Amino acid sequence: MDHLELKRIANNIRKHILNMVYAANSGHIGGSFSGAELITALYFKEANITKENVADLERDKFVLSKGHASPLLYGVLVEKGLIPVEELSTFRKVDSRLQGHPSMTYIKGVDMSTGSLGQGISTAVGMALSYKAKNKPFRVYTLVGDGESQEGIVWEAAMAAAHYKLDNLCMMLDFNGLQIDGDITKIMNPNPLDKKFEAFGWHVITIDGHDFDQIFAAFKEARETKGKPTAIIAHTVKGKGVDFMENNYAWHGVATNQEQYERAMAQLNEVQHG
Repeated sequence: MDHLELKRIANNIRKHILNMVYAANSGHIGGSFSGAELITALYFKEANITKENVADLERDKFVLSKGHASPLLYGVLVEKGLIPVEELSTFRKVDSRLQGHPSMTYIKGVDMSTGSLGQGISTAVGMALSYKAKNKPFRVYTLVGDGESQEGIVWEAAMAAAHYKLDNLCMMLDFNGLQIDGDITKIMNPNPLDKKFEAFGWHVITIDGHDFDQIFAAFKEARETKGKPTAIIAHTVKGKGVDFMENNYAWHGVATNQEQYERAMAQLNEVQHG
């Protein structure tokens, strides 16, 4: 699959996100948009997660640690054919399978229920440790938010992952620099994240999280790294793809009105056909 097709899929995921949040009048757009390329690369080239093996207990696993970005996960599951596109209109509705935070109870392909920040990476460590103990060849991936990295439980998980030499664990850190209240460095500065993960015993790779060449090179380097987990520090743009949302923390957790929706969709459609 070439980069043009991957870009088309990432753009489709952003359109799904926009549609979901607009229909629900609730949800998280900004931090879902920022991870679109990372998740596209993961699901369409890197990880072995398919319709055929999705019900298997043992396969590559993905944990969305920043669980509030559930529209991002649902969007890629639609693109993989694991959720019907028509179901997206039920997002955050009563009795919907598509909860505001993903639940593994309802959907094959949601590998862990998440929402409480820091618990996703912690369970990913547990999964990777289980595979390691059983000498299984599968890998575990997790997407962590930069604001989420302010949680102490993230660093307990990081310490455990290094202690157990979990080279089958790859964390992508969605480093868009913003959280619900603003600039992460002004709320509770977690930087320098690269040096901190290195100090905790991780192999660290820093990339542009919207560049597929860099993403795939990082995944390859992670696979080839032995004896320690890998942290991919992916610099991204919150609200990527829509000019009035980009780098604007106000779009962390709000829905568009009709006029904003139409402007945003027009921009995403322009990318699609440009």
